[in-house]
Formats: sequence, structure tokens, C-alpha cells
Amino acid sequence: MDSKFSLSVFALSLSGLLCCALAHDFSIVGYSPEHLASTDKLLYLFGSWMSKHSKFYGSLEERVHRFEIFRDNLMHINRRNNEISSYWLGLNEFADLTHDEFKNRYLGLSKPEISRKRETSAKFRYRDVDGLPKSVDWRKKGAVTPVKNQGSCGSCWAFSTVAAVEGINQIATGNLTTLSEQELVDCDRIFNNGCNGGLMDYAFEYIISSGGLHKEDDYPYLMEEGTCQEQKEDMELVTISGYEDVPHNDEESLLKALAHQPVSVAIEASGRDFQFYRGGVFDGPCGTDLDHGVAAIGYGSSKGSGYIIVKNSWGSRWGERGYIRMKINTGKPEGLCGINKLASYPTKAKN
Repeated sequence: MDSKFSLSVFALSLSGLLCCALAHDFSIVGYSPEHLASTDKLLYLFGSWMSKHSKFYGSLEERVHRFEIFRDNLMHINRRNNEISSYWLGLNEFADLTHDEFKNRYLGLSKPEISRKRETSAKFRYRDVDGLPKSVDWRKKGAVTPVKNQGSCGSCWAFSTVAAVEGINQIATGNLTTLSEQELVDCDRIFNNGCNGGLMDYAFEYIISSGGLHKEDDYPYLMEEGTCQEQKEDMELVTISGYEDVPHNDEESLLKALAHQPVSVAIEASGRDFQFYRGGVFDGPCGTDLDHGVAAIGYGSSKGSGYIIVKNSWGSRWGERGYIRMKINTGKPEGLCGINKLASYPTKAKN
């Protein structure tokens, strides 16, 4: 912030802006040089953003600090939108977080166990499938529940697991049932670590061994670790019969599986562009150091660019109403952001 811009002036300006802030259209992702150069306009934008996302800070110093981070993130968004064409970025609820803060709060895949876990499931039922449809979207087939929000609990692995189980359960039974991530966070503690990370294959094993998973309404999400309430009498459980791993670094096999059901996948989601993704076919900078569990729920193409549809767990205000389209056919076996490295899915016999 400009040195001449005192804390007292900031407080007065921001207080007034918050009282009269209009509903800013945060789907607008291009900001004029006038906005970026004007402290007053940036303060207005910050005030509108705070109002939209119900942001409150405990002190003036914290408010100033968050404004500075907000401005830096806005600069990044504007610069990148001038450089890229296939996707675009925009302000969201993470705009007052540094990139390190974002990574520490909103990821949560346990990586040390990955290589050992992949050795346990050698079956792949879709190996000989051919003649795949050009596009699949399990939302349109009624097998995807609304986008959820993990909050600042590193429970992405539980949301990835549950999305895949919800999908196969609907395919097998015809009923779309919203299931409990909190049960996995609280009770699946042999190998998984609640808000401190986990792995989807271990979660599938827990669901099998425990006899099923409760409904979300019966075991609601808390955004934090709680006490396991596994034994709930007279409450419905949704079961699976097993799980299988998609062959490692094999995009064709991933698409074969996706043609038949939603799939749990892991990606590297710690890139700054990923933090502020707003829409389009994402082909941005990212590595393959897996740190986030998500659910692949279909695939398709746009303007000749193929993509996988991914359901995230950062709420519906992130990305395309909670989803991201990630580019395929990158020429790299591991896929964009490592999406082909750690895919798996639950199995269930049809009624």
C-alpha cells in the first residue's frame, strides 16, 4: 500500500465503502488499468468483495494486510488473463489469502503412502472396452450430487471418495443419495488422517470393512474433525462391494472408466492459477506432485480441445460453479497436473 495512505484514512474509506458497497459482478475477470492504479477504486472493489463473501477481520492492521494481499492477487489475475486464452481467472473467496496460506488450508492428499497403495489393486474391469462415446457428463445422468465445500479442513480425499461412491450407487440403484464425508474424517483413522490428509483407496477400504457409509443428513459435515459416531442405529448405509485402480499414467484407461462411472482422481492443485480459476479449458502451469483429491465426472471437448470434467470441493463459487475442465491429450503420460497418476473407483453390483 502507498506509504502516504495512512491506516486511519484506510479505516474511514473502507468503513464507508462497506456501508454502501454494491453487488459487484465478480464474474468480470478483466480489470482496467484505471482500477489497478486507483487506490480508491481498489478499496471499493475490496469492500464489495468483503461484503459478497462475508469477510470480517479482527483488527485494522489485519484488514490492511488482507487488502494488500487482495491487491497482489488482483494484479496476478489481471496479468495472467492478458497472457492466456484457453481459460481465465477471477476473484473468489480465496482472494485475501497468500498462495502459501491457500495451499496449507485447502489441499489434503497424503502422498507418502501413494506408491505402496497402488500395488494392492491390479484389476481393471474396463480394460477391453472400445467404442467410447465422444462425451460423457454424469451430472446429466443424475449421478452427481451438488458441489460441496471442504472448508479449511484438509479432507479433499474424503470428498473425492464420497463423490465416486455417490455416483456408482446411483448407477447401481437409480437413487442419488448424498453421503457423509464427516464419517470418513472422524472414523477412517487407521491410515487416513482426518483434516490432515488421506488417500481415496484407503477410504474405499474403510467403507467396505465398516459395512457402508451413512447419509450426509444423518452425519453432517463440520469442516473440522469430530468424534466418530460410526454406530448409528436404524440409519441407512450405502455400501460398495470393492474398488479398482485405473492403470497408472494411462489416459485412455481413465476415459474408459469415466465412460462408465465417476472416478476419484488426484491432481496437483497448488498452482496460483488453480487458486483463481474461473472458467475455460484449464491448461495452465502445474506439476505432478499430487496434493489434492477430486472427482472426475465426465469428459468432452470444446473448440477442438479435449477435457476432463472435474468436481472440486471448494464450494460452488470457485471455477465453473465448483467444477473445472482440465485439458487432456497433453502428450504427457501422467496427464495435466498428474490427473492420470492415481485414479480409482468403487464397484457395486446393480440391483
